[in-house]
Amino acid sequence: MRKKLFIAAFAVLALAQGVQAQTNLQTFYDFGKNRGHFTTTLEGFYGDNWGNTFFFIDYDYNAKVNNANQAPSGSYMEIARCLNFWGDTPVAPLSLQVEYNGLVGVNQNFLFGVDYFLHNSDFSNTFNFKLLYKTFSKNYSVSGNPQITSDLPLQFTFVWGMQDIFGVDGLRFSGFADVWGEDVVNFAECNWADPDTIKERKFVFISEPQIWYNVGKLFGVPNLHVGGEVELSCNFAGYDGFYARPCLGTKWVF
Repeated sequence: MRKKLFIAAFAVLALAQGVQAQTNLQTFYDFGKNRGHFTTTLEGFYGDNWGNTFFFIDYDYNAKVNNANQAPSGSYMEIARCLNFWGDTPVAPLSLQVEYNGLVGVNQNFLFGVDYFLHNSDFSNTFNFKLLYKTFSKNYSVSGNPQITSDLPLQFTFVWGMQDIFGVDGLRFSGFADVWGEDVVNFAECNWADPDTIKERKFVFISEPQIWYNVGKLFGVPNLHVGGEVELSCNFAGYDGFYARPCLGTKWVF
């Protein structure tokens, strides 16, 4: 359900070009196993003299009406704030980060840590490395205890953005990869009446590489992009083991 395409890397490029904000709306159709529905993601990035703010809000449209996916089934959101007051110093690439994320009716988490930014000379290739301490609250667990634990409550995030790849103007490759420690179970697949089907894991991994082409520039509408992503995950959202779920979509940049 989570569709977390960080645009922080792109945002630094945008700021370098004098642009202070970007908001976009992505619409995907998910072809993955146990999926087969649309998801929309509203993203925003806003820079200022104290750092930057990023957010996104997901909606999955797989609530059944007359055996068809016709309504939103839930929502997930993240909002992250990077603080940087030392842009003219040798440690300018390093920012402090605080983040909140939550899935409606299921969980919420706070994260605290640092972000380190790298780029090439023209900002066409950008990379962010984040190390965050992650809290857990109001999560499901096998025992019914609302507090999930972690032997290593840290999250590592890598974000990338590569513009005009393969020399094609308007072709962008971007995405993120998260891995964090968490005591998780395969609640989406197990039979709770049979303890042998309940599997417990100690970490979660998710990555969503995306590729977009600015097709709209060919006919005077540069806001429009077409492309897709593949959700690569392990022990994510209650599913045990590795999954690859492809999506096709559009993106409109406001």
